Amino acid sequence: MATETLLDVQGLTISFQGNHAWLPAVDDLSLSLSKGRTLGLVGESGCGKSVTAQSLLGLLPRNSSRVEGSIRLCGQELSKLDNQAWRAIRGKRVSMIFQDPMTALNPLMTVGAQITEVLQLHLGLSGKAAREEAAHWLDRVGIPDPVARLANHPHELSGGMRQRVLIAMALCSRPELLLADEPTTALDVTIQAQILELLADLQAELGMAMIFITHDLGVVERIADHLAVMYAGRIVESGTSGQILSNPLHPYTRGLLGAVPGFRPRTGRLTSIPGRVPSVGDWPLGCRFAPRCTFAIPGCTATIPALTGEDGHTCACLRTSEIPVWEGAQA
Repeated sequence: MATETLLDVQGLTISFQGNHAWLPAVDDLSLSLSKGRTLGLVGESGCGKSVTAQSLLGLLPRNSSRVEGSIRLCGQELSKLDNQAWRAIRGKRVSMIFQDPMTALNPLMTVGAQITEVLQLHLGLSGKAAREEAAHWLDRVGIPDPVARLANHPHELSGGMRQRVLIAMALCSRPELLLADEPTTALDVTIQAQILELLADLQAELGMAMIFITHDLGVVERIADHLAVMYAGRIVESGTSGQILSNPLHPYTRGLLGAVPGFRPRTGRLTSIPGRVPSVGDWPLGCRFAPRCTFAIPGCTATIPALTGEDGHTCACLRTSEIPVWEGAQA
């Protein structure tokens, strides 16, 4: 059965003002997400994942950034909204869990004050009703003694509990779309697993869609229906989680998988990708991964390859048909 499209992004290009020119950080990105589904947006730091998420919330500074292309939420165009219109959507229809709870939470405000502020703004609750709803959400995300915790400041909570507070703040308005930006990066593996399970449970309960941003394919395997792999501002591979994790087509995706114990090639050790992601404004000509790619040929630097493929599994590589079949541990 076909599912209804919630988010449709076409030709998204995000640029920042440099000394003498506008420098693109995201280049011609397109993606779509159906209601109730999860898209994993994967790539190393500096690939443009977080900037993409911030554009979907209207958080980029207007005086030093430029957003081109189309961002549609249930058919409504968001890219041209002014600040007042964004405030009606941000935190209500679209919410975000930020990567670092210590910087995302206000250290001078209690946990209760921060959650009730969201409830007052987006649901119109106040006083006793807002505090009861805030305590309900702390309980819902697994924080013990939630009423007492409302009086705590962020520094009085553990890292895992702070992350749960952020989840409660993001979900208490019951958004249609949740953007989760590396929400488990700073947590140990036990707490990480608990947070992933919690997000999956709440997603099922609320029926929301989610974009889960990460550099860790081992994490995204547990939560995402579809994956989009980003490199230097562009999507280089896209498909279902099963398609990409069992048969990665792009050399960059293979490099990421080769560094994960559960996915490394059967015939070898864990691998690493030489070099680093090029800086914004310093992107190479042609395929931007070519300088780090073991399969690159001279033609790779001549043109930027388009995303092509079949059965919804697309790859932006000139040599897709020539590269040997992947024989990873999960194949």
